[in-house]
Amino acid sequence: MVGGGGGGVGGGLLENANPLIYERSGERPVTAGEEDEQVPDSIDAREIFDLIRSINDPEHPLTLEELNVVEQVRVQVSDPESTVAVAFTPTIPHCSMATLIGLSIKVKLLRSLPQRFKMDVHITPGTHASEHAVNKQLADKERVAAALENTHLLEVVNQCLSARS
Repeated sequence: MVGGGGGGVGGGLLENANPLIYERSGERPVTAGEEDEQVPDSIDAREIFDLIRSINDPEHPLTLEELNVVEQVRVQVSDPESTVAVAFTPTIPHCSMATLIGLSIKVKLLRSLPQRFKMDVHITPGTHASEHAVNKQLADKERVAAALENTHLLEVVNQCLSARS
């Protein structure tokens, strides 16, 4: 492991000290139909991506979009069926922050979407050594609830979700 600046969780060594940084996509222009309060506005993949793209990485002063952890093409939404599925790709196959990143995505969606939505947040298949275990944790409502009762963990999640100053 290469030592890095102390920006990550715990301030110690970074697992991926020099990640690839990707360009942010542009802001989506608001259409006339979206501004018209009389027209039903369904939730789509771009809207979900816009919610999660600016989540901060726990180890780097970068967003999940800038690290290519989340991409719009890996967001699936069915507004009529009230389902959202987000696949995220950790920057390295042994990323110990994968569960925390998934939890941050899940919390952002829980806080932002109507309660009718069922959410599936999971690792992009084949991109992480502990993919099955992490996905099992993220899919377990009781484990997610217990994690969010841990004040330190909730504080870290809130840091990931807060706007950069």
